[in-house]
Amino acid sequence: MDPTSRGPEEYGHDAEDRAPRPRPSRDPLTPDFGQHAASPARMVRLVAGEHLVTVNPVDGSEIELCPPTERPERPARRTPASRAEADRAARPPAPAGPDRPAPPLLGRQDEREQLVRLLARGRSVRLVGPAGSGRTRMLDLVAEDCADLAPDGVVRLNGFRRTAADLLHDLFHAVYDAAEYRPDPDELLALVRDVGAVVVVDDLDVGGDELDDFLDATPECAFLFGATPDTPAPTADSAVEDVVLPGLDRAGGADLIERAVGRALTEEEANWAGDLWFESEGLPLRFVQAGALLRQRDQLRAGVEAVDEYGVFEDARPLAASAEAGDTGPGLTGLSDDAGVEEIPLPSLGEAAAPAPLLASRLSASARATLRFAVALGGEVPHQAHLPALVGDTHADAALGELAACGLVSPVGARYRLAAGVLTQLEAAGYAEDAAGTAHTAARHYAWWAGHPSVTPERVCAEADAVLAALAVTAPAATGPAEDETCVPVELARTAAPAFAAGLDWSAWEEALRSGAEAARLSGAVADQAYFHHELGVLALCEGQLDRARAELESSIGLRGALADKRGTVAGRRALALVADRSGDVPGVASLLAADASDTRPEQPVTPPRGIPAALPAPVPPTLVTHRQSGAAPTPAAHRRGGLRGLAKRNLVAAGAGALLVAVLGTVVTLGATSDNDAHDPSDRVGVNPSATTGLDDGAPGTDAPGDDPGTGDTGIATSRPTDPGPDGTLGTSDDPTPTGTTAPTPGPSSSSVPHDGHGTSPSPSPSTSRSPSGSPSPSTSPSGGGSSSPTTTPPSETSSPSASTSGSPDTSTSASGTTTGAPAAGTAGSPGTVSPGTSTSSSADTVI
Repeated sequence: MDPTSRGPEEYGHDAEDRAPRPRPSRDPLTPDFGQHAASPARMVRLVAGEHLVTVNPVDGSEIELCPPTERPERPARRTPASRAEADRAARPPAPAGPDRPAPPLLGRQDEREQLVRLLARGRSVRLVGPAGSGRTRMLDLVAEDCADLAPDGVVRLNGFRRTAADLLHDLFHAVYDAAEYRPDPDELLALVRDVGAVVVVDDLDVGGDELDDFLDATPECAFLFGATPDTPAPTADSAVEDVVLPGLDRAGGADLIERAVGRALTEEEANWAGDLWFESEGLPLRFVQAGALLRQRDQLRAGVEAVDEYGVFEDARPLAASAEAGDTGPGLTGLSDDAGVEEIPLPSLGEAAAPAPLLASRLSASARATLRFAVALGGEVPHQAHLPALVGDTHADAALGELAACGLVSPVGARYRLAAGVLTQLEAAGYAEDAAGTAHTAARHYAWWAGHPSVTPERVCAEADAVLAALAVTAPAATGPAEDETCVPVELARTAAPAFAAGLDWSAWEEALRSGAEAARLSGAVADQAYFHHELGVLALCEGQLDRARAELESSIGLRGALADKRGTVAGRRALALVADRSGDVPGVASLLAADASDTRPEQPVTPPRGIPAALPAPVPPTLVTHRQSGAAPTPAAHRRGGLRGLAKRNLVAAGAGALLVAVLGTVVTLGATSDNDAHDPSDRVGVNPSATTGLDDGAPGTDAPGDDPGTGDTGIATSRPTDPGPDGTLGTSDDPTPTGTTAPTPGPSSSSVPHDGHGTSPSPSPSTSRSPSGSPSPSTSPSGGGSSSPTTTPPSETSSPSASTSGSPDTSTSASGTTTGAPAAGTAGSPGTVSPGTSTSSSADTVI
C-alpha cells in the first residue's frame, strides 16, 4: 500500500486486468497461501522533444524519433480548478495532530504592501533575507494578495537546488496540462512566452546571466523571488528590484514568544527575551524556538506540581522518560521528586541561541528518531507517511507536528527540512552517530517504496530530495552484496531512476543514475553499471549532448557485450545509431550495425558477397589492380584495417610474380621450338596430358609456374582440356621446328596492361619482345591475373589451332608482328579461334598485367 495514500489499496490492486489477491480462509487457523502475481515492470512512454522515449526499468530505455502520429498537440492551459489543485500540491503537507494557527506577520506590513504594488505594475522583485527571517511566510501572504492580478493566476515554484532550465519546465507544467510530455528548448520557450502569471519562487539558487535568461524567456510574468544574501545577485540590466526583509524589533520578538507560550511573559522572562533579541538581531526563528523552550518549561513545571500535590503518576513524568532514553537535557539537571517550581531555571543565553539539543531532549522518542534520520540524510526530513515504517512506531507520523511546533523544521517547497542551524547543532550533540547505518535503513525503505506498483512517479518525484540524499550517503560506501541479498544503493537507484524519468524530473534522474553507476562500480555489479551508463546516454541524447551520449552508450555496449546481454546490447546499438544519425556520422552507422571485427585479424583478400559477381575492373596503371563490386556500396570490411591498402599490396605482389612467370615460360617454350627432330630430344617426350605443377612461393593465389617432373620429364602447363600435338611431321604441332627460312616472331611479356573492351578483345595490341638465354626468339605467354586457371602456351604457327579454354573472360594479346583475326568469344570449351603467329591468349577474371 502506498504509504502516502490512506486508502485500503493492496499490492496488485492498481490494475484492472490483474487478478485480486485471494481472500484468506474463514478458518483463522488456516493461513493464506495465496501468492502475489509477479508485478510487471512499470513501462512509461513519453515524448521528449523530437524523441519518443520508452522508460524500461529492465533492459534500459528505448529512444527513437517520434513518429508524426505520436506527436502531441499543443497543450491546453489548466483550468482554475486544476490550478488550485496544483497549488495545493506545491505546498507542504499539514503535520499530523491538532491544527495550529499560522504564525502572525508582525512588523512587516510596509514590506508586504510594497511587494504587492511592484507586482501589480508587472515588476519582478527579489525578497532578500537570511534563513529563518520569515521569507516563506511573507511570500505566502503576498501570493494571497496577488491571486487576481494575472490571467494565469499565481504559480508557486521551489527554487531549492533547481537550475533556470528546471524552473522553466516547472513553470510550463504548472500552467499547461501536458502529462508525459517534455518539450524541446525551442518549443518550451515558445510556450512559456505566452504565460501571464505571478510566479512565486522561494529559496532561489540562481542569479547573474542565468537569471536574466530565465526572465527574458518569460516576458509576460511578474516574479517574486525569495533569496538569501548568499544567492548570486542579478545583473544590473535585469530590472529586478531587491527588497530587504528586516528583523523584528524588541517588542515584536516578545510578542511572538507570548503567542507561542499562550500567556504573558514575566519580568524575568521579558528580560531574557530582550537579551535573546540582541543576540539574534531580531531573527523570528529564534523567538519561535525560544517560545518552544518556555512552553516545555511550563509543561515540566505543571508535571512537578501535580506530583507534589497528589503524589501519583510519578512514572508518567517526562523527566523519567527522558532519563530512561538517556537524553536528559541540561535544562533538567538537578531536578528531584520534591523539587519546586523555582528549581527549573530559564535556559541560558547560550542554550537559547542554539536550542536544538535542548528542545530535542524533551520530545518523544519518535521525534528524536526522526531527527536522527534527518541528520543522516543531510537535513532532509522524510515525509510523515514514511515515519512509521522508518521509526517502527505506528504513531510516528505525529513526530513531524512536534518538530514543526518547536521550530526545528521549516517548509521547503512541498516538504520539510531541518531549520537553519539545527543540523549543525544536532551533529554536535551526537545525533550523527551511526549516520551511515541510519541512511542505509532509509535507502532500503525507499528502494522498496519506489518500486511498489501503487506508488506513482509523481510521488517519487515529490520525495526526490530525501531519496537522493540516501543515495548520496550510501553510494560511496557501497560494497559487494552478501549472499541472497542485493546492494541497497544500486537497488534504490534502479527503482528510483525510472520513476524520476517518468515523472519528468530529469535533474533527479541524472543524479540518481550517476550515484547508481558509482555504487555499481564499487560493488562489482557490471550489469547494473551497464544499465546506468545506457540511461545516461539516453538522457544526454534527449538533451542534445551527442558526444556525451556516444561515450556513455559505448561504455554500456562494451559492458553488456562482455556479459553477452543481447537484448541490452541491441537497445544500446539502436540508441547509438540514432546518435550517429543525429551527428551525421553515416559511415559510423554502417560499421556500428555490422558485426564487431577485431583489428588484429590477418589480412585477407576482399571478395564480393555470395551471389554478386565481381565486375570487370576499369583501366588502371600497370602496377595498380583494383577489385570493385558492381552496383554495391563498399562493405564495412573495406574500411577495416588492411582494406584497400592490403589489397593494393597483394596486387603488386601478384603482378611481380606474373612477370617472372612469363619470363620462365618464354625460355622453356623457346628451347622446345628451336630444337631439332633428334630422337633423344627431350621435347619429343612431352606428354599429351601435362601435369599442373606447384606455383611459385609468391603468396598470391592462382599464380602457378611450370615445373619439371623428374619421373617422366614432362613439362607444360595444365589447361582446361588436353591438346593433341598430332602426328609427327604435321606442320603447326609442338614437335616441329620452325620452318627453314622463316623468321620467328619475338613476342614477349607485355610491358603494359591491356584494358578490356567488354567483349574479350583488346582494342590496341602492345608490342613486346623477349629472348631466351640462347638468343632464340620465344613465343609470349600471358599468366592468369587472378583466377585459378593457368596460362596457355601457343607455339608460333602459320595455321590456326584450337584455343585453350579457361575459366573467366579471356584476354587476347598480340605482339608487334602478330594480329588477331576473327577470334570468337573465347572461354567456351571447344570454340575454335584463329590466332596468328606470335600471339598469346590468357584468361583473367579481374585484371590484366
